[in-house]
Formats: sequence, structure tokens, C-alpha cells
Amino acid sequence: MARSLLRDEAYRAIRDAIVDGTLAPGERLLDTELIDWLGVSRTPIREALARLEQAGLVRSKPGRYTIVAPLDVRATREAQSVAAALHELAVRESAAALTDVELSLMRAANQRLADALRAEDVDGALTADDEFHAVPVIAAANETLRSMLDQVTPLLRRVERVRFSSLAGRGSVAQHARIIELCASGDVEGAAAATRHNWETLEPLLAAHEDGEDAAMS
Repeated sequence: MARSLLRDEAYRAIRDAIVDGTLAPGERLLDTELIDWLGVSRTPIREALARLEQAGLVRSKPGRYTIVAPLDVRATREAQSVAAALHELAVRESAAALTDVELSLMRAANQRLADALRAEDVDGALTADDEFHAVPVIAAANETLRSMLDQVTPLLRRVERVRFSSLAGRGSVAQHARIIELCASGDVEGAAAATRHNWETLEPLLAAHEDGEDAAMS
């Protein structure tokens, strides 16, 4: 397999294990264990870890350790702000030109989200949410926007997982339906604002985590 493919597979596997808690905050990431687990050589492992560190999911001190980074509320809040603005921009650039096929894809993804939430399938909910938001992002055909989303989205995964593990996540289905309705009616500004609001619903979860940390320290 191409080295880039191995690196990407290693990145996704380690990222998902961090997001779902299999790899806990503060846990040491040893090359030998990751090599045995993923069945790839050290080079794609190190490249994947470097990418995860850039995304804020891993911390390292050269020659000493590499660990799973604790949730950094400030950094995650910054990433959320950027992601909300980028998704708002994607909808603003694409909403007026979305085809019936693309709108149908968004409706189908939102239905899968609803089904996953009813089944308490958090992974399925995350996938469906990604598929919903990917439609306007792809339709916007803005490579810089997509690249920037790739940088900030990984840091939001832990909080998104908490959202879709609780009743709070069910509000996303109605919010998505509203975005589709506004896009279909040609209300570009309304759809863009509704998209920003959808991403800003992560804020209460960040505030709750922050309050929990403060309580633990007092």
C-alpha cells in the first residue's frame, strides 16, 4: 500500500480511538504498541502522530513521551468558532445552487442521523452528521475552505461525540431540517445563519466541561 494511504489509515484509527475514549487523555502512545495494533511500520505511525499533534489530539516531548492530549476547552472553543464560520461560508456559497439531488442527499443523511440517535448509535450519528454537512462543503468547491475544516474538525470530535451521546444531539435533526428548508426556498442568508447556529450548539457542552474542571479543582 502507498505510504500516504497507510499514514491516513493510521491517522483515522488513532484519531477515532482518542475520540471514543479507547485511548484516554494522558495515556502514553508507544510506537511499538501502535505498530502491533495497526500492523504498519513506524514511519506512517510517526507521521500520523505528528498530524494528530497538529490537530491538538496528541502532545509530545521529543525523546521522552507522546500522550493523548486532555480536552483543551479554549482550543476546542476556538476550533468551534472557526468551524462554524467555515460551514456558514460553505452554505452561503452553495445554497442557491444546490440541486434536487444534493438536497435529497442532505435529507437522507439527516434521516440516518435521526435513526442513529434513536438506536443510540453514536458512531453512526457522527458519520451521518458528517455526510449532511459535507454536501454544501463539496458543492461550494472551495478547496481552501475544505483544507481549513480538515485542520479544525478533529479537535471537535470529542465534544460532538458527547452531543450525540445525549438528548442534546436530537436537536440537530430539527436544525438540519430547517437548513434544508431554507436552502430549498432559496433563503441563502437564513440557511447560512441556521448553519452557524447548528455548530454553535456545541458551546453549552464546552461550558459544562469547563465547569466540571473548575469544580474538580475547588
